[in-house]
Amino acid sequence: MCDDSLIARKQVVRFFKSHDDFVVSQAQNGQEALDLLRQQEFGLLCLDLTMPVMDGLGVLANLKAENIHLHTVIISADIQPEMKQRVADYGVLGFIEKPFKDDAFSSLLHKFGIR
Repeated sequence: MCDDSLIARKQVVRFFKSHDDFVVSQAQNGQEALDLLRQQEFGLLCLDLTMPVMDGLGVLANLKAENIHLHTVIISADIQPEMKQRVADYGVLGFIEKPFKDDAFSSLLHKFGIR
């Protein structure tokens, strides 16, 4: 989970606590997330768009440039159609509006066979 908001990170961690097959790592900004992704392999990235140091678009661009492949879900309050299209161009699985509802998140993950 990569988000500068501790509350948002806690919400995602709480969501995954009921699923023993998930281990959640946290990053406060895009640079921290990239550092983690370069050190070990992850199956899913929950990514905010608006963060200090490096934003979500910067993370997506670096993932593409470095050929790092993993499922990515955007969890953001920036729900403008233009932003949704920009992240879709990077191949993200979906876009969940903050604050997210567990059932919407669960449904998206299930749709792609992640749960």
